[in-house]
Amino acid sequence: MVDVAPKNCPGPNSPHNYKRILLKMSGEALMGPSAFGIDPETCLLFAHEVKEVHESGIEVCMVIGGGNIFRGIAGAAKGMDRTSADYMGMLATIMNALAMQNALESIGVPTRVQSAIPMTTVCEPYVRRRAQRHMEKGRVVIFAAGTGNPYFTTDTGAALRAAEMGCDSLFKGTGVDGVYSADPKKDPNATRYESLSYTDVLSQNLKIMDATAISLMRENAIPIIVFNIREPGRLKEVIEGRGICTTICGK
Repeated sequence: MVDVAPKNCPGPNSPHNYKRILLKMSGEALMGPSAFGIDPETCLLFAHEVKEVHESGIEVCMVIGGGNIFRGIAGAAKGMDRTSADYMGMLATIMNALAMQNALESIGVPTRVQSAIPMTTVCEPYVRRRAQRHMEKGRVVIFAAGTGNPYFTTDTGAALRAAEMGCDSLFKGTGVDGVYSADPKKDPNATRYESLSYTDVLSQNLKIMDATAISLMRENAIPIIVFNIREPGRLKEVIEGRGICTTICGK
């Protein structure tokens, strides 16, 4: 399959006129200095990052993983039924989404949580047109519970929502400043890529996102921007073309 060259594919460190983006964060990012769970101060720091981008006029939606509370694959590896373990992981993402909603609204950013698993007492069910309308009205939308189905990661859920929302790019916030040839925390000789094609990521088996998510982004010609979300101000810098990142898009 030949990579599609997105019309909105930004070059490395080049400014781009984004209208709507999806920010994908890992659940582990919310732990802060803790070994487990949710750290309210860390949530607030990330909320300020999102607020800065939101106030610049860009429509923002988010997906947050659940690995800080429960990871379905890990549960299955210990003998749990994979389907049950994945549903538990989806519930963890709802908890994280509610924590981030609270942090955002505490600093004046109107936010809605939509869950792929209906849970109307605590959040809205996922409705595509309603989510689009929320963003058009200036609200941040956090998508929880992945795709609502077991055997799919939150990366795939993020890719799906980015396509459904018509996002200009998917921003993948990690603990390192881009995609490397190896784990830079373990291999001092690992090199960082400025840019990659979707096929490069799949053929080299680079573990930045799962293959289903990468394929979905390729089919919909949506660039993926990988950056270090734990660096204060980095999200806005990358959006403005000043920050260190790796761009994944068509050739």
